[in-house]
Amino acid sequence: MSIVFNDTLRTGNDLIDSQHQELIARVNKLTEECRVGTEKLVAVQTLGFLMDYTNVHFADEEKLQADNEYPLLEAHKVQHASFVKAVNELKDMLDEEEGPSEAFVEAVKKNIVEWLLNHICVWDKQVAQFIKEK
Repeated sequence: MSIVFNDTLRTGNDLIDSQHQELIARVNKLTEECRVGTEKLVAVQTLGFLMDYTNVHFADEEKLQADNEYPLLEAHKVQHASFVKAVNELKDMLDEEEGPSEAFVEAVKKNIVEWLLNHICVWDKQVAQFIKEK
């Protein structure tokens, strides 16, 4: 399941939008490379590749919110923490298996792809709107 960055995912904030494009590229790499039967090492490395950028993006996004005194910053941090937890759970799944299983692929779809789309469309658009109106 590949995500296409389009106007429905655009927040209107250049920093957030450019980082989302990179984040989506990394999620797409994860969904493309982590299919049933993929070598375990490839899946582990791809998860690490995603998490490296996620940490940068979340830190930048939270700094942007703090700098603009966004009132829902703490709730937003909780959302980010849930994503990090989901990625760590995926790593744990891989530790117990020979490589990506059907359950792993389904968890990527639900806990990474669907989470990210919802987060951008709801949480991040609210942040961008707040900053724009400020």
